[in-house]
Amino acid sequence: MELMAALFRTGTAIEKKNGFCYYVHMEKIYETTYAGQVYPFRILRSDRKTIALQIREGEILVRAPRKVSVGLIRDFVDSHGAWIAKTMARQSRQTVPEAADEAERKRLRQKAGEVIRARVEYYAPKMGVTYNRIFVKEQKTRWGSCSTAGNLNFNWKLILTGEEQLDYVVVHELAHRKQMNHSPQFWREVEKILPDYRERRKRLKEFRL
Repeated sequence: MELMAALFRTGTAIEKKNGFCYYVHMEKIYETTYAGQVYPFRILRSDRKTIALQIREGEILVRAPRKVSVGLIRDFVDSHGAWIAKTMARQSRQTVPEAADEAERKRLRQKAGEVIRARVEYYAPKMGVTYNRIFVKEQKTRWGSCSTAGNLNFNWKLILTGEEQLDYVVVHELAHRKQMNHSPQFWREVEKILPDYRERRKRLKEFRL
C-alpha cells in the first residue's frame, strides 16, 4: 500500500497484465482561468530552453524546459489567458452542417446558385462593376474568389450561413473587380455598400468548411 501511494504521488500507476506489473506514467492536468472560464492544460517537458503554448484540436499543451518550476509555467500560461480564450473559441467554431443526403445537397446547391446569382445581379450595378461568369462550387477552403478575368466563384454552402453572410461574400468578391487585393482602398469599397461588414465577417468566421 505504501508503494502504491508513493507511485500515485509521483504520477505513476500500476497496471497488471498476465500476472505482471507495469508502471504507467500518468500526466497531471493543470488549470488556468480567464474571464471566469476554466481551461485545463498539460505540461510536456523536454530539453528545450523556452516555454511555449500550443492549442491543438481543442487541447492546451505547454512545452517547457525540464527544470522550470510549475509555478513559473502557471504564471506564463495565466499571462496568455486572452490568447487562449480567443484561440479556443476560434477552434470551436461551428461547422457548416452537412446535407442529409445527395438529393438534399443537390437541392441546396441549386438554390444557392439561384440566390447567389440574384445577389450578384443586385449588387454589381450598385458598386459600378461588371463580371464575367459565376460559378457555384463546393470549395474546401474558400467561401468565394474572383479571378483577374472577372469570373466569380462561390461556395454553395454559403446558403447555410445566413443571408447577411452570403451578401458579405458577394460584395467582397465584387469589390475585387476594383481592387485585386485587401488594401484599405478595397475595404472602403466594401464598406460603401455594407457599413457593418466587420460584424458580418466576424459572424461568417463562426463557420468553418
